[in-house]
Amino acid sequence: MKFKSWTIGTLILFFIYFILTPLAAFSQTKTLDWTGCGITKKAFMSEMAVQYEKKTGIAIKLSGGGATKGIRAASAGTSDLGGTCRHLLMQDGKLHPEENNVKLVQVAWDALVAITNKNNPIENISSVDLKKVYDGSIISWKDLGQPEDKRIVLCSREGTVSGVGHMFRLLALNAPGEEFKAKSLKFKSTGPLEKKIKSTPTALGLTGISSAKKADVKILAIDGIKPTKENIASGKYPLFRPLYITVNRDQSPDVKDFLAFIISDEGQKIISEEGTVNLQEGKTLNAFWQERSTKYEYHTE
Repeated sequence: MKFKSWTIGTLILFFIYFILTPLAAFSQTKTLDWTGCGITKKAFMSEMAVQYEKKTGIAIKLSGGGATKGIRAASAGTSDLGGTCRHLLMQDGKLHPEENNVKLVQVAWDALVAITNKNNPIENISSVDLKKVYDGSIISWKDLGQPEDKRIVLCSREGTVSGVGHMFRLLALNAPGEEFKAKSLKFKSTGPLEKKIKSTPTALGLTGISSAKKADVKILAIDGIKPTKENIASGKYPLFRPLYITVNRDQSPDVKDFLAFIISDEGQKIISEEGTVNLQEGKTLNAFWQERSTKYEYHTE
């Protein structure tokens, strides 16, 4: 009787195990980790993650940290994917040691923009004057057309390798490794910089258009050209730049599948619907960018 009772109990336990195990496995959603700059996240990645999970059941966990972290986390293999708005850096004639095991896949176009407080009456800044602000030659709003002689509160990112800071130095100043000569408030990331400008009537700074559109700030025209989607896509607005997904050189099948999705017609449509210039819309920029990139060492892998 004891043997029979033990056998029935064992069978019940095995039955429960085999019923529940598949359910438990099914409930565990497969996840990819993404690390990167807030500009890329706002440009397309937040919505891309939502749509990709709906389509495949694979969740993408988004973490910030900036363009540099987006590159180096993918290179180190600590993140499946990353996002960046700058290219790879060189050191001593070769790829930076923290960026030498990664590949950058361009998926969209962005643009650098000058931003100020919404209550600031200025609407436009010339490219020449913008350079003068950052080299310290212009320190007052009066020199930019305002009637009052108020000092410009310049806001910038820490260091020289952030996506915004590095690309502005490269595209506008032709000095990618140099610190700005002008005195400025320093910020670790784009979000706090934009918040400071929102709360400071005399502040001025740089960010990406994809982030600026979602912040409560004024976006300035440069040389009379507004950074609209159409002006960026045509190259009429000058400070355009690529946006990338970063991946380790040794990619998993899941990572390869995501890359295939984001550059597909479906993925590119999501990017466009987020207000960002996708690859097809920005095809005119390829020749312009090729011409620019031949002037300096530019690497994506």
